[in-house]
Amino acid sequence: MIRVLVLSLVTLSAVVAWNISVFFATSEGWLKSPIVKSDSAPAFAAAAEEAVTDEHTGNLGMILIEDGEVAERYFMSTGTPVDGSSVYQVASLGKWITAWGVMVLVEEGAIDLDTPISEYLTRWQLPESAFDPSGVTVRRLLSHTAGLTDGLGYDGFERAEEVQSLVASLTRALDASPGNSGVVELGAEPGSEWNYSGGGYTILQLVIEEVSGQSFAEFMSQRVFVPLGMERSTFNHEEAIRLGLAQNFNLNGDTEPFRWYTALAATSLFTSADDLALFIKAQATPEGQSVLSGQSLELIRTPHASQMGADIWGLGAMLYAQNNDGGYIIGHDGNNGPAINTVARIDPATGDGIVILSTGSEMLATELAGEWVFWKTGNIDSLMFLMSFEAMLLWMGVGSLIIVILAIAFGWRGRRPRLH
Repeated sequence: MIRVLVLSLVTLSAVVAWNISVFFATSEGWLKSPIVKSDSAPAFAAAAEEAVTDEHTGNLGMILIEDGEVAERYFMSTGTPVDGSSVYQVASLGKWITAWGVMVLVEEGAIDLDTPISEYLTRWQLPESAFDPSGVTVRRLLSHTAGLTDGLGYDGFERAEEVQSLVASLTRALDASPGNSGVVELGAEPGSEWNYSGGGYTILQLVIEEVSGQSFAEFMSQRVFVPLGMERSTFNHEEAIRLGLAQNFNLNGDTEPFRWYTALAATSLFTSADDLALFIKAQATPEGQSVLSGQSLELIRTPHASQMGADIWGLGAMLYAQNNDGGYIIGHDGNNGPAINTVARIDPATGDGIVILSTGSEMLATELAGEWVFWKTGNIDSLMFLMSFEAMLLWMGVGSLIIVILAIAFGWRGRRPRLH
């Protein structure tokens, strides 16, 4: 009996040790090597270009920034050529820019981060809930900690005529992504947990309209894009058409039009690689732009939400990984149908950054940006960890099973009677 107990404890300890080792090997990149050994931007660009050539059908634009200046540019397309001025719909990446619009109003004193959003709304209010709506604040909406459980995800509409009003979309979005009801509601205690909510940013779109007295697209153009010199950026689909859109490729290599959205703040920014380069450079050089103060920029990248013990979100910006200088690589990714994948990331401490806009691949831009973060810092970013999660669980399961089988075999062998 003692032998069985000891063997069981040893087996359990081995399983726990194995799973802990696999977790840290995945989260810390113990077995991972940078995409390129050289620390030069041209070397990284060459490695990225090789990956794009091997894997990508569609179009893609990439800009690398070193010390606040453009260091490398790479563009490709299997259709109409693209360049730094080509305009893409960038999906959820627009949430980061939306946060700048919100912070403009915060700096003016028109919005307070910790005032219940109900005080700013006249056209719509959250539906009744078991939870206290006064805890739903601008700060929590920006950081996805307001207790909203919509899980949106908007798929958009094929034609402009189908687009709902903002109030109708908040009540029930007809273009909700599969598996979501489209209802924006309070399903958890505000401040208790992190839940990604596209609906929260649609509420912020309404807040900006209510407080500013302008349409969301007009406000963002006048108060963010024009001051930053982002001449090929808009939340207005018709204006984006006039600017000239890059082709939108699906996973089969065919083209189709970009979709129309009510939820502009959450998922329908149109911009170019050159404009996004201007935007991310502004994160590291507050003295070079007049939109937000350095204090607001610092607040945007201050941790406001965490998962599994890791800080993952500021106010509108994702915190991808520690930058080894007391801060974080920050930015946002965008991903939407049919195959839109966009990224913009920067280390504010160094002014190093990356922009990738693509259509035609599901996650290539995110994967390359994750490689850039690891190349720069030696740290696995949060999205790269999530993409490795299934493989990590598989290794945990297989290793644990092997340990248990070996333990059973060892125990069974020990019980066999000896022949004399």
